[in-house]
Amino acid sequence: MEIVLKNCSANDAVDIVQELRSMNLTQGKDFDFSFTQSRWDEMIGEIPKQTLFKFYDIKWASLFALKYGHRYR
Repeated sequence: MEIVLKNCSANDAVDIVQELRSMNLTQGKDFDFSFTQSRWDEMIGEIPKQTLFKFYDIKWASLFALKYGHRYR
């Protein structure tokens, strides 16, 4: 399951990843993430920064969405 956090900075993403690791989740096994810097598109204008988190177990995705989903909309 993929969860996108809009306007999540690179520093915020790293902090979240460290918290996930402190919960004994393993990157590449339990979750993965990718950060995309904001950029300008000539057709639609500015595309804001975002971080995509991918979870391989629905229980972790659900917990993550409850914990972080409301912060980055």
